Amino acid sequence: MTESATVDATLRALLADVLGLGEARAAALTDDSGLFGELPEFDSMAVATVLTEMEDRLGILIDDDEIDGEIFETYGNLLAFSQRKVAD
Repeated sequence: MTESATVDATLRALLADVLGLGEARAAALTDDSGLFGELPEFDSMAVATVLTEMEDRLGILIDDDEIDGEIFETYGNLLAFSQRKVAD
């Protein structure tokens, strides 16, 4: 599995766990799938938990100044951000 595919799989599992989406809904996410404001489970409380889990599961550190609303607009944005952080 490539690093990119590993990050994708980890992120989907994380969203399934944290948001309670279940594997099928997490697997169905596309780059254009809306997250914050689109998924009722993805509220402001969930954002903090998702960020903490991303750090733990992907072995990354996320600074507050790196976070903006755009990252959580779509699954593709969140995935691209995660992949950049893992590659750094």
